Amino acid sequence: MDYTAKLDDALNKLHEEGRYRTFIDIEREKGNFPHAMWTRPDGDKQPITVWCGNDYLGMGQHPVVLAAMHEAVDATGAGSGGTRNISGTTVYHKRLEAELADLHRKEAALLFTSAYIANDATLSTLPKLFPGLIIYSDELNHASMIEGVRRNGGAKRIFRHNDAAHLRELLAADDPAAPKLIAFESVYSMDGDFGPIEEICDLADEFGALTYIDEVHAVGMYGPRGGGVTERDNLAHRIDIINGTLAKAYGVMGGYIAASAKMCDAIRSYAPGFIFTTSLPPAVAAGAAASVAHLKQDQELREQHQTQAKILKLRLKGLGLPIIDHGSHIVPVIVGNPVHTKLMSDMLLEGFGIYVQPINFPTVPRGTERLRFTPSPVHGPEEMDKLVKALDELWSHCALNRADMSA
Repeated sequence: MDYTAKLDDALNKLHEEGRYRTFIDIEREKGNFPHAMWTRPDGDKQPITVWCGNDYLGMGQHPVVLAAMHEAVDATGAGSGGTRNISGTTVYHKRLEAELADLHRKEAALLFTSAYIANDATLSTLPKLFPGLIIYSDELNHASMIEGVRRNGGAKRIFRHNDAAHLRELLAADDPAAPKLIAFESVYSMDGDFGPIEEICDLADEFGALTYIDEVHAVGMYGPRGGGVTERDNLAHRIDIINGTLAKAYGVMGGYIAASAKMCDAIRSYAPGFIFTTSLPPAVAAGAAASVAHLKQDQELREQHQTQAKILKLRLKGLGLPIIDHGSHIVPVIVGNPVHTKLMSDMLLEGFGIYVQPINFPTVPRGTERLRFTPSPVHGPEEMDKLVKALDELWSHCALNRADMSA
């Protein structure tokens, strides 16, 4: 076999479909979020404003977080030195897990190197703990949840997105005695819509199922202490396992689950994705713990974040742009064509110093390609004006039909 030719074929297919993904070199400026420097292909540097980052609240450069990380680096050095089972558990990891357990009012929390690994490792391990487990998964769940469910070797049922009636049909069709788990999200990151948490919890109670929720795009940003949509809606006590991230609102890195002490202990003891992975550096754990603790007290920052999202959506609607608005902080503008989406992204970057990454298949279904904006509390009036004017100009320049998004 000509292996190189096969690689060329695979890559050329992406180029032909207009969904080949490129990295751009960004240098974030400490204390100047959301501004950064872009190293252009010719080597020159250009100032840009980041409009697609997941550092939703700017905590990645918050003085409280940086001070905690500096202190931990000075005290412990760089890496953790091992897995959690072999020399890689420090006071910083334990402190962070205690903060996270308290955040969700759970008995315990378990730290992973990312929320992707937390989802994958947990969902793929649960059938080992509950033989015969059937997992009911929302069709738009994150890739990490899909992978965990796929790999676990157990039975699975896929219910239509946010369709509690379909979920009920699937639950009712299975053996009442079989162990069951419903896996879903609180905020779906591509459309920004909310999961029907209370309805799903009611079904879980009725059919004796465990509940597993991904709060990755909600922790830090919703609820009086940042515990997510489940805290905002006073439903966290009805969720058995909460998955969250430290890499978005908290501005650092890592993922976790929060659950009962026995659940966390069992996952810790059986999940290969936890057992065989080097733990997060102590400085990262320290910074994350400081961020979680700070945001438990900073409701004003959450309110500013929601206000900025509402303003941006209102202004884009005023231009007649096809945005999706489910009331969350995520602002998707549907372009509907991978080539046009990439063109818009490139023109915004090169002509206006505005960075927003195109979102194409398989992240979103074909025909729904989009630019996904994530305003933060520090995207001020000047940045907002510049973005709105640029989009208005480019939408007309690219001759995109606002009704069907075809050229």
